[in-house]
Amino acid sequence: ISVKDVKPLKNYELLLSFDNCEMRIFDMKPYLNKGIYKQLKDVTMFESVKVSFDSIEWKNQVDIDPEFLYMKSKPYLI
Repeated sequence: ISVKDVKPLKNYELLLSFDNCEMRIFDMKPYLNKGIYKQLKDVTMFESVKVSFDSIEWKNQVDIDPEFLYMKSKPYLI
């Protein structure tokens, strides 16, 4: 599974579009007190997220596995 698009949302959530045409919401809050992810508490850093290859990455080179993003996210209901 690959991430095709990412948009940072309020409250440290990410709107993810995957290559299977699904859109899902990933909540970063549970990870913001762990290791390198602490840097993402800075809203400017959090909002620097972009697609990188098949996943996402921030300006500080932090990334997350696309399968993990998919498994831990919930469907985005319009």
